[in-house]
Amino acid sequence: MPEAPEGRSAHVDVAGAVVLAAALLLVLFLAGERNLWSRHLAVAAGLAVVAVVLLCVWAVIELRSTTPLVDVRAVRHPAVAGANLAMFIGGIGMYLLLTLITRYAQTPHGAGYGFGLTTFVAGLVLIPFSVLGFVAGKLTPRVRTRIADPLLLAGSAVVVGGGFALFAAARSDLAELFAAMGVLGFGVGGFSAAMPGVILAVTPKSETSSAMSFNYVVRSVGYSLGSAIGGLILAAGTGPGHLFPDDSAYTTAALVGIGAMAITTLTSLALARRRSSETNP
Repeated sequence: MPEAPEGRSAHVDVAGAVVLAAALLLVLFLAGERNLWSRHLAVAAGLAVVAVVLLCVWAVIELRSTTPLVDVRAVRHPAVAGANLAMFIGGIGMYLLLTLITRYAQTPHGAGYGFGLTTFVAGLVLIPFSVLGFVAGKLTPRVRTRIADPLLLAGSAVVVGGGFALFAAARSDLAELFAAMGVLGFGVGGFSAAMPGVILAVTPKSETSSAMSFNYVVRSVGYSLGSAIGGLILAAGTGPGHLFPDDSAYTTAALVGIGAMAITTLTSLALARRRSSETNP
């Protein structure tokens, strides 16, 4: 690791890290607790307010700190903010589909659908995701010489949306799950590889680490929320006395994912339009 620049402290922003961790913990807890919202609405709403207050306090701490965990001023740049928004919503959609497919593959035949795979065998469904994600990551640097990073983000979001559409329309055969997982992997690989270029293009070199770290946090939160939202939709689609959700609940969740990727695509296209207007005034 290189030494800290002269005159700049290398101290860790402990206060900012603790407050941010507490706020995100509350957000993820509330996203995953359906019963809390249905049975103790006042408590859930109170915790949501506390989470919002903690995020506001964290922003104030970062603005006043001489060594902030995240340079909030840099994150406010329209391109960086747009990239983080695309990463957040896109992350929700990406992990939502990942959760749906693995859960569907493990559902026993007695539910009227599913393949009854063990956890180990269901893990093999992830192979197309990993392989095609690797391929997309290798191809992206070459494609970037011809296509702008925001357009790559938009294209990758469309690919992930295609994976949702494939899962919604065809999942009666295990090969179809492999195909949907492969499409998802290719989209996620391209999206993740193109994202740094969008952020680093408008971030000062002294703040690249902070900006990328914040984006990783946004991505992780989006992934966690995607998993939680998938669980909430499936729980809502589980009838009284039933152990497993109706097959239609998976279709509903897939449609929600398509909506998330549509928003991600539009956000990425807006970033591309902004970059085009800046380079060609």
